[in-house]
Amino acid sequence: MNQEIKNYNEKLDAADIEICNELATIINAELTNAESKIWHAHPVWFLDGNPIVGYSKQKKGVRLMFWSGADFEEANLNVKGVKFKDASIFYNNVSEIEKSDLKRWLMKAIAIQWDYKNIVKRKGQLERLK
Repeated sequence: MNQEIKNYNEKLDAADIEICNELATIINAELTNAESKIWHAHPVWFLDGNPIVGYSKQKKGVRLMFWSGADFEEANLNVKGVKFKDASIFYNNVSEIEKSDLKRWLMKAIAIQWDYKNIVKRKGQLERLK
């Protein structure tokens, strides 16, 4: 696991550490070509410089967010972004993580991508990459 992400996880309470470590382990195993780092204070994985998936601790729990998740057509990714194409799910216990769902979402994250890398250059307009 990326040391920055490990440090992020270790600052959380015990239940959230367990959730975040599990998420990071699965994401790293499935997105073997991804770059991971702390971006805007949260762990994020990138493919070719484009943000794909990340998580953050919020009041409602640990939020797992897919930048292009609104197009995955997945019922459990039910926290939709208003302005962009993101979709999320919240976890409060590691037992809530359905590994098969997460792996499927990660495969969709590779296949369905909107170009967030160039969003500033395009003045807030998203273009579909895949």
